[in-house]
Amino acid sequence: MADLLSVPLKKPSDVDVITPLKNLIQSRYSTADNPENCTEAVNEFSKLRNNAIWKAFEKYESSLEIIYGYYDQLVALEGKIPPQELQVPFKWKDAFDRGNIFGHKASLTIPNLSYEKVCVLFNIAALQSSVAGAQSTENDDGLKLAAKLLQQAAGIFSHLKSTIMLSIQQDPTPDLNPDTLGALSQLMLAQAQEIYVHKAMHDNMKDSIVARLAAQAEDLYSECLKTFQRDNLKSIWDKEWIPLIGAKQAAFSAIAELYQSLVCRERKEIGQEIARLRAAVEKFKAAQSRSGKNIFSDLLNKAERNLAEVEKDNDFIYHERIPDYKALEPIGKAPLAKILPLPEKMSQNFKDLFSALVPVAVHQALASYDLRKTEIVNTEITKLRESTQELNGILASLNLPAAIEVTDSSTGLPPSILEKAQTVSSLGGIAALKKMIDELPESLKRNQDILDETDRMLNEEKAADDALRQQFKEKWTRTPSDKLTEMFRSNASKYRQIINNAVEADKLVQNKFGTHKPMIELLSKTPSELEASLPSGNGSNVQNSSAVATLRNLMEEVETIKAERDAIESELKSATTDMKDKFLLSLAKEGEINEPALSYQALGQTYGSLQKQVSESLEKQKGLIGRIRSAHQEFSNERGSTAGGREAMMCQLAAAHDVFRDLLNNLQEGTKFYNDLTQLLITFQNKVSDFCFARKTEKEELMKDLTQESSRSTPAVTPAVPNYYSDPPSNNPSASSAGVQPAAPGQAPPNLPYPVYVQGMPVPYGATNAAPYPSYVPPPMPQGYNPYGTWPGNYQNFPPSGAAYPPGNYPQQPGYRPPW
Repeated sequence: MADLLSVPLKKPSDVDVITPLKNLIQSRYSTADNPENCTEAVNEFSKLRNNAIWKAFEKYESSLEIIYGYYDQLVALEGKIPPQELQVPFKWKDAFDRGNIFGHKASLTIPNLSYEKVCVLFNIAALQSSVAGAQSTENDDGLKLAAKLLQQAAGIFSHLKSTIMLSIQQDPTPDLNPDTLGALSQLMLAQAQEIYVHKAMHDNMKDSIVARLAAQAEDLYSECLKTFQRDNLKSIWDKEWIPLIGAKQAAFSAIAELYQSLVCRERKEIGQEIARLRAAVEKFKAAQSRSGKNIFSDLLNKAERNLAEVEKDNDFIYHERIPDYKALEPIGKAPLAKILPLPEKMSQNFKDLFSALVPVAVHQALASYDLRKTEIVNTEITKLRESTQELNGILASLNLPAAIEVTDSSTGLPPSILEKAQTVSSLGGIAALKKMIDELPESLKRNQDILDETDRMLNEEKAADDALRQQFKEKWTRTPSDKLTEMFRSNASKYRQIINNAVEADKLVQNKFGTHKPMIELLSKTPSELEASLPSGNGSNVQNSSAVATLRNLMEEVETIKAERDAIESELKSATTDMKDKFLLSLAKEGEINEPALSYQALGQTYGSLQKQVSESLEKQKGLIGRIRSAHQEFSNERGSTAGGREAMMCQLAAAHDVFRDLLNNLQEGTKFYNDLTQLLITFQNKVSDFCFARKTEKEELMKDLTQESSRSTPAVTPAVPNYYSDPPSNNPSASSAGVQPAAPGQAPPNLPYPVYVQGMPVPYGATNAAPYPSYVPPPMPQGYNPYGTWPGNYQNFPPSGAAYPPGNYPQQPGYRPPW
């Protein structure tokens, strides 16, 4: 060819992408309505990587399509999985590091998908330069392909220069330094212009065109030479690069002068022709001297022949004065080579292996929608439940409906008390509550142990890094642990606060149980034992009074309003809207998702009528309570003296029944909360384990490099890792951390001790019904996963700020299997 410079390739290392990627997809994307495991796609992705990263070293044109396909897969995957989520220790060696006698080459390991994409993109540009250099200048198709590839390579290096620091967010290897990438982009552009010069000569274009093209090439090589000779760059390049660039700069200046001399010959400007030919010959020889090669020897011979002929003709015929070369008019420039932008798709036959996964933007929009939906559902259910509890409390204090019921002849108990006792017994009675309360400490300890182990791994990784940094001083160049684990620490702190809030919730439950334990024990007994425990009474028989009839009608209204509320709550939990398609359509049409507008519109259509029914039910209760109090006062006046201790105890029994139901719900939710928190903590622990494993790999590589470097200069013993450090165990890799905004713990309503949904922490995707936590293991930690929150939102057309949440239905993980 024309002695084009080819950029060396970065050498990769084999890594296992199957397990981490499969676990990440299954934990983040597998839901009850989308059981996506992508096993086949992940395996195909791994094969594609292995094929692409090693095919590049064959340096064939066909290899480009393979590596193009892998790069496009990386871009598509990065749009669906945040790069930092995939904790795979990608290791790539510096392309220009020639190593030492031990074979050591500088390398960098970063567990980030963006780093893999950057290195693959670098190798694409490097391979393009190699394929371009293999084309023949005598072949028109080869010249066109070479020019295209070199311009694409210039665009890739220019793109990397502007994005590299944002992509990896730490010091890169020298080949990925922005200055290095800028220099390579200049070189590719200069070589592309060189190709256009060759094509113009090959196509026998006008001499003036060739001259202007060559003048532009000389200008590009001149700028390139200045850049390559910078102090911070010149030690990077192979030793022949700078001399060859300098030679090209002189050679293309000579070509420009040679072809401009032919223009002067046509114009009969003999003096200028001679001056330019002399300069051309001098520059051709300078080019050969700089490179140490006979480059452009045919053009040098042509220039020497033309010079000899024109000087002979001038001596014998024209006798024109030879002008000073510096006084000649500069040759114009024709910049044909351009930096081509990075295309959206590089592969001609791209097929997205992960088409089943929706973009990250859609997941984020779904998460925000689920948060808004859950806030509405929980707030409305809270209103209904609190209102019903208030109604039950008032009825219990008035001993209704027991006070107006005819005593059962077989048991001596009012039917309502008998029904409450049977309900308590059927639900397990006090034994069921005791069993669940006794299990809480064990569940709490399990979660605390997982979080403590996670903290231990982070602390050990930091201790090892600090010790080695102290040992190797400035040679220990990797990023300090504190900078990388900031989000892990923040999330661990939030989980710790969640657990502390749950401990307080346990205390509330236990205190409530202790207060009402005697009456719950009575309700758990047989009807005869319950009757025997009640004081005797002789209340007046006023069953036929008008007040009793009124109260009976009012009690029927109470049952009716409770049934209506059960139906409303069921509708609130079951109402769903498929927002995925709406968000995808919005993304496709507008390039972005207007999540708030779409969410408010959908939520208004879905829950507007139900919210109205809740408000009407609350208003209806206010009037009902007033009528109940009035009728009960009339009933008391007609009855005269009360039944004394017996009636008071029945009031306590009625209240105990309501407390039993509340405690049972709370304890079921608490048990589910602890179980689901365990799964979330396991996911979090796996992220930390993945991080520690990636850091361990990076540590071992860096220690190996440092000890090899040390042994090259001195036979010193390899520095030992401190004996208090042991590498953290590597669990099955799954996912990585993501940034979350801190959220202050909320305050719990007195009757809602267990976790509710709080805005301000990462929201899990796919929430359904009124459950604050969906069938999903979220990537960083669950937004709003706070045992004691009140609803802090104040969205337009939403419930007012400060409304308390109901007891949540905590997340289930269908088919979940702990990684260990």
